Amino acid sequence: MLWIVRGLVGRLAFAPACALGLAALVAAAPARAEGGYPEKPVRIIVPFAPAGPTDIVARLIATKLSERLGRQFYVENVAGAGGNTGIGQAARAAGDGHTVLFVSSSYVVNPSLYPKIPYDPYKDFAAVTEVGASPNVLLVNQATPARTVAELLAYVRANPGKLSYGSAGTGTTPHLSGELFRLTQKLDVVHVPFSGAGPAVQALAGGHTPIAFVALPPAIPMIQEGTIRALAVTSARRVAAVADVPTLAEAGVPDQEADTLQGVLVPAATPRAIVDRLYQEIRVIAAEPDIKERFAALGLEAVVSSPEEFTAEIRREITKWDKVIRDANIRME
Repeated sequence: MLWIVRGLVGRLAFAPACALGLAALVAAAPARAEGGYPEKPVRIIVPFAPAGPTDIVARLIATKLSERLGRQFYVENVAGAGGNTGIGQAARAAGDGHTVLFVSSSYVVNPSLYPKIPYDPYKDFAAVTEVGASPNVLLVNQATPARTVAELLAYVRANPGKLSYGSAGTGTTPHLSGELFRLTQKLDVVHVPFSGAGPAVQALAGGHTPIAFVALPPAIPMIQEGTIRALAVTSARRVAAVADVPTLAEAGVPDQEADTLQGVLVPAATPRAIVDRLYQEIRVIAAEPDIKERFAALGLEAVVSSPEEFTAEIRREITKWDKVIRDANIRME
């Protein structure tokens, strides 16, 4: 009889331990969205080549989403036509949450820049959130005498038609920043497009162009080394990575704000519950210290907006850049 009592006591003591162990396992398990989402690996389309800002951001977020949701989120680079090829492919994907699109500002620029694009920016996608933004930066090389924006304006006006500015390419947001600056300040300066920010910065440092507008991240190392000189950033406030560089507004040229955004979209048919889940997960991820640190090192600010806020921003940006593109008569074929 004694052995029965002892066995019963042992089982009763073991039951709470099992329950606690099970609770710990459940707590440690990756959170799975309502309805079992994601049910399979999730493809993240990046419409640019690897190693660019959008690709880097997408891979950082993909790793975190994989950890949090228990399924692999993997990046597929679909480059071509200024981002249009990859965006068009994402527009035709099933709206089941298993295709996600990471975009940059080309999404809001291309509708005005190209005579025809393979997507409708208003109807083909549902906005999830903006993830980050990096300003463009106005640069000069060390041979250019200007050390402030005011001195640069005076220098350009004293040499009409003789100076040029480089950019990452025709229709990029740095190019459009340059055109906005040129148009509003009534400058006679020639645009020289390069095949990316890297070549534009190298050409500036090598003295091939005296001025450049590029996205900030690729320019940070040379700015910090003193190889090139940053006169102003196009953000509304200063950037921590180059804290001594003023904004254009601080330098006396207002209304020049132009960030290169990094955002997340899904095909329009994606259920709202999945949109909201992705937004909430990314909101948490973007606030994590290691992500904020990586973004800051890239010259990016973590910026998370709700689906409604991001939708409104997309509409504002399309309208803003449409005017610049028309006024500057920029077209891509």
